[in-house]
Amino acid sequence: MNVDTALRERAAKGEPIRVGIVGAGATGRAIALQMATPPAGIRLAAISNRTIATGERSFREAGVSEWARASTASEAEKAIVSGKPVLTDDASVLTDCGAIDIIVEVTGTIDAGAHVAMRAFDQGKPVVLVNAELDSLLGPILKTKADAAGVVLTHTDGDEPGVAMTLVRYVRTLGLHVVAAGNIKGMVDYYRTPATQQKFAEAHDQDVRKVTSFADATKLSMETTVLANATGFHCGKRGMHGPACAKVQDLAGLLPPEQMLATGIVDYSVGAAPHTGGFVVIHEPNKLKQVQLAYYKMGDGPFYVLHTPFHLPHLQIMSTIGRAVALKDATVAPLGGPVTEVVAVAKRDLKKGEVLDGIGGFCSYGLIENTAVARSANALPIGLSEGCKLLRDVPKDATISADDVEQPVRDPLVEKLWREQLARWAGAGRAEVAPRSSGSRQVDAGRPTP
Repeated sequence: MNVDTALRERAAKGEPIRVGIVGAGATGRAIALQMATPPAGIRLAAISNRTIATGERSFREAGVSEWARASTASEAEKAIVSGKPVLTDDASVLTDCGAIDIIVEVTGTIDAGAHVAMRAFDQGKPVVLVNAELDSLLGPILKTKADAAGVVLTHTDGDEPGVAMTLVRYVRTLGLHVVAAGNIKGMVDYYRTPATQQKFAEAHDQDVRKVTSFADATKLSMETTVLANATGFHCGKRGMHGPACAKVQDLAGLLPPEQMLATGIVDYSVGAAPHTGGFVVIHEPNKLKQVQLAYYKMGDGPFYVLHTPFHLPHLQIMSTIGRAVALKDATVAPLGGPVTEVVAVAKRDLKKGEVLDGIGGFCSYGLIENTAVARSANALPIGLSEGCKLLRDVPKDATISADDVEQPVRDPLVEKLWREQLARWAGAGRAEVAPRSSGSRQVDAGRPTP
């Protein structure tokens, strides 16, 4: 059965998938807005947000005129069953509510997101992570918790990892050999800060630190880490290759063939038309098949690029929700242990005594690195960097080691999950990998920059 048929059958039975959204920031509001007219078989049941006024805004923008406030799961269930959506400032009301079938976690935070996911698993609920911050740091261990609970954990279609992974899965069904996958980017500038991004954030009604992480390669690295952990592909070097090119098809001749054939790689293009979406690279050594592909305008080979020219998280998430509940199919989830992770790199010369300000800040940017390399260097994950106090100077563009910092007291659950992930996959990804790049990268290919 396909997802469209499954959703229509649920709609016909009066049993739509009842969705609880946790987080009403820019992305959460966009998802709620789309759910005002969702596909048959999906219904927005509840929103949780720490700031009630923001949750109310989300409902109003979605055209919802009436909703119920709930402080307990039983209150929420009563309202939802009666046909009224629910608003709360307590995410556990949604995870514990018997009238909610799936949790969409959109906080973009590691601490709160981890608690929401674990509590949802305890209640037997699948979780869609629209949260690359959490997924790139703790996705593998969270996947084991979801498996133990018998539920689906998945990142979402529409976000680049889901766009690329959906294409990977489709291409593999054609019998083609995928050797690379990744993002189509307009620009990357490691040194963007909240100060440089303030006007853009205000103009687009977004959080300035989020916007900074979009521009400085941190979000790119988190997204490709999610994809790497789902495919088993490595990164070719710290931060990936990221060739600038005119069109995405040019990647067929720009990414390193030896690395693609050895391990598969995740990577990205800069400035390439269509300027958004996801791509895969396939390898076809058969000469007769190359002739056929050339006839259909795919190039001369042996490497070929296929791509999806859009990424629409607020729309494509509907497919992920349907697949997770109706088909118990994850759009994109870790295969096993971590293959890559995102390490903290100094955005400027950092001095002893400074306190790191984390993702999207002034101190550091995040770059994808193979787990074997990152762990052998005891690299500090960008997701665990906030609040760390430097014990020594760290020069610009150097990877920050956990040995360089005094670490703060962290959320106990996050600390526990991180330690468990390290212990479970000690030595993960220790196949031979390329050395880390010692250089930095600043690219602007003439596209509008965030």
